[in-house]
Amino acid sequence: MSKLDGSPTMNIDHFKPAIVYTIYIASTPEQVWQALTSAEFSRQYFSGFAIEAELKVGGSFIARAPDGSVHIGGEVIVCEPPNRLTVTWNVNWPALVEKLGPTLVTYEIEPAGDTVRLTMLQSHDRPIGDDILSGGRQGWPAILSSLKSLLENGSAMTIPMKPPQRMLAALKELGIGAP
Repeated sequence: MSKLDGSPTMNIDHFKPAIVYTIYIASTPEQVWQALTSAEFSRQYFSGFAIEAELKVGGSFIARAPDGSVHIGGEVIVCEPPNRLTVTWNVNWPALVEKLGPTLVTYEIEPAGDTVRLTMLQSHDRPIGDDILSGGRQGWPAILSSLKSLLENGSAMTIPMKPPQRMLAALKELGIGAP
């Protein structure tokens, strides 16, 4: 949601990075931007999930599961193609946002010689325990490594991953059930 003047309603100054992951990709900022914001690309490197982004401040941000359901719902907070995208990243699990607060995901895309430095920051407005963060700490490197492979070699990686049991157990203790 945004104000009538188009500015975001969320004050992101209180959010602190809990997960930061940087990767270098032999690509251009424009190609990395397209991969991060296009359903066509994301389906290939993000285990079949399609990113649907209305690329303007206040626009919608969705990660649609392979079955067509909305897995992540959010809003575009910062949109500076092809250098920076910040979105709310709210997993569609009962009580998750209510108990843990919103999540911000920021992609910073910077030229680095003949490559691109992509930094992903997952930020929160309150402390989040390591057990809960363990899921993202496992998932983000796999997702972004697969994106790198797709852009550099033309094919995404298939990285076998088990469900993040430590994270799921910590969420269950908080009364948050996974769908």
